[in-house]
Amino acid sequence: MSRKNKKSCKPLSPALLPLGALAAGFGLASAALAQTAPAAKDETVLPTVRIKASAEKQGKDDYQATETRIGKGKQDIRDIPQAITVVTEKVIDDRNFNNVKEVLKNTSGITFQAAEGGEEDVKIHGISLQSTGDIFIDGMRDPAFYDRDTFFLDKIELLRGSASLLFGRGSTGGAVNQVTKQAVLADQNQIDVSMGSHGALRAIGDFNTRTGENSAFRASVMTNTADSNGAGSKIDKRGLGASYRFGIDETDEFGITVYGLQNDNGMNYDVRWIKPNASSPVANALNTKLDPDAYYGLSSDFNKGAAYYGMLTHTHRFSKDTEIVTKVRAANYSRDQRATLWSTPAASQPDGKEVTLDSWNNATVIVRGFQPKKQDMQTITAQSDLNTKFSALGFQHTLQAGVDFAHEKKQVYTPVTALQGGIVPARPNTTAGTPYDGASIDESVRSYRANNDYVSKAYGGYVQDLIEVAPMWKVLAGLRYDHLLGDYNQYAAASTTAVNPLTVTSYQMKVSEVSKRAAVLFQPDAQWSFHLMGATSFNTSGDAYSLSAANADIPPEKSVNVELGAKWDSADGKLSLRASAFRNTKLHERNTDPLNTGVVTLSGKRHAAGLDFDVVGRITPEWEVFGNFTWMPVSKIDISSATSGEKQGDRPSLSPRYSGSIWTAYQVLPQLRLGGGLNARSSQTPNRNPVGIVAPKFVTADAMAEYTVVPETLSFKLYVSNIANKLYADQLYTSFYVPGTGRVTTLTGTYKF
Repeated sequence: MSRKNKKSCKPLSPALLPLGALAAGFGLASAALAQTAPAAKDETVLPTVRIKASAEKQGKDDYQATETRIGKGKQDIRDIPQAITVVTEKVIDDRNFNNVKEVLKNTSGITFQAAEGGEEDVKIHGISLQSTGDIFIDGMRDPAFYDRDTFFLDKIELLRGSASLLFGRGSTGGAVNQVTKQAVLADQNQIDVSMGSHGALRAIGDFNTRTGENSAFRASVMTNTADSNGAGSKIDKRGLGASYRFGIDETDEFGITVYGLQNDNGMNYDVRWIKPNASSPVANALNTKLDPDAYYGLSSDFNKGAAYYGMLTHTHRFSKDTEIVTKVRAANYSRDQRATLWSTPAASQPDGKEVTLDSWNNATVIVRGFQPKKQDMQTITAQSDLNTKFSALGFQHTLQAGVDFAHEKKQVYTPVTALQGGIVPARPNTTAGTPYDGASIDESVRSYRANNDYVSKAYGGYVQDLIEVAPMWKVLAGLRYDHLLGDYNQYAAASTTAVNPLTVTSYQMKVSEVSKRAAVLFQPDAQWSFHLMGATSFNTSGDAYSLSAANADIPPEKSVNVELGAKWDSADGKLSLRASAFRNTKLHERNTDPLNTGVVTLSGKRHAAGLDFDVVGRITPEWEVFGNFTWMPVSKIDISSATSGEKQGDRPSLSPRYSGSIWTAYQVLPQLRLGGGLNARSSQTPNRNPVGIVAPKFVTADAMAEYTVVPETLSFKLYVSNIANKLYADQLYTSFYVPGTGRVTTLTGTYKF
């Protein structure tokens, strides 16, 4: 037998202690739990640990994933009593998803607000999933706004419902976890080159080398350019991700991950809601005369951003059932956005009349406004998570416990106005007949000053135990404590005609909260698992790292999520079905006091209820499917002091009654594989429920054909998204929407060696 296959490892060494002080306490507890027999009275040293982790899976997943770490430790999905959707690398590749936003758009129950910067301001089940708090990388918070690419991702995990017990603040609607690619014990390499509509060119190289008996190195590189990406904005980005692991499967395993992504993209910021005709009371229609690819920005507009991070990981295995994983991550983000916010004011039109859908023509004048956003962010995070199985008091326990720490800094800048001495280039108008006229301005002459900054320190700890109380029955209970202290400074210019001196107004936020999670699971056999789960969550007043006199002293919002669900796996384990009924309730929601608009109160309440469905896996060896559907018949503002917008009794904005996505692929011939799918969403209102404005329902269709020239070596894949080139409102805002991407055709060649 080769050393690679031995089921033993080196004895514990004092030099191989868990990484950092965070792990020390858990290490002592875990060592005790790992004992299989009482120690002799005269025994003074730990016995040799002779257990090795199970061999890791190498290569890409299928559509189906059976394990996840979104629960803070490697778990069988059937043991997670909550709705979870895992989008594997194979689904991402088959559907040609190049960024995380595309993945989420094709997942049910998710909607997007057209936020100020076009970032992932996501809602799940109509409840905000803050992009600054609820998106993670390898279980660690990834709080900045940037265009997250998929080139270095192994899969994306979406957990629906309250998740504060696992992740702390936020996580009311759910959590999104990006799982990065890691080095594996194999020599495998792959190059993908794609050419597509609008001059698109994308190349990805993924190279993995086994460097020793228990070590490996992996590097992924990406470059992507396009004239407009089918949504009116250019793409110019590049990235590098690398992973080095040693001691793989041994008692002590170490990992180093580094990542860098640079974006110099364009941005299709808005399309205004428009009146159907002059007699219409409100601008409530999509501009159906627009091509989905229409772009009204300047060629000098840009959305530059960068994300860099380095992460150290240490896994210490006390036994096959007990391990502690410690991670330390430092990240740096930057963002500089210069976008066009356009409109068609009556005063600018040749006839001086209001523009409607009936009167829209090639001579309609487009006035280009300005929407900047410039900010930097730095974070240091650390966490240590213990996972162990043991018997105590006659029951089998699966215990998870952990501690984490985060130090976050953010700086926001604002343009210096012309009156204050800044240079403000004039933005030229255009017409509807020549939307992308190539006009540009010199953005390098624009100057900025500090607007605000934020610094916070947070720490938390949790414990969760899954107890098998009887054959087929398990009970889960968990608690988490979080403490956060945030300092916010607002900088105001001396006057409208001068910048200096800047005056400073400071606010502080202090949060101490406990989150809870409990569940009962019934698993009559290896195929079925039923659960009833309840969990709490909280959102701080500074979700977006912004405090003011109105919200600085306001306690966090509180929420409760209840879910009844079932999971089924086929006898061969190749196909999984999931169904769940959910009710999410915000018990204390922030509202503006109608008698004093400068005061925020926790006087609101809302709830949403419905059903989630998932199907994933192989129906036959040749036929794969990945689908999800959400039906949300109930969504209501129960209590609100608002006199406009989302009023008491209303259905909240961005909460469609149904949404779903279905994708299937079939191996028609040994060399030919065909796929197709639909993505659908019912009508919904933009944020703040503007009177009379409803984004209409839509269905888009995609198709794929893959031909293998040399098995396991060379193949080509043709993908067409939005086949009908349908115009639809993808991201919504009160006065405008961002259209969905028009038809895009992409041909990808894949070479493996």
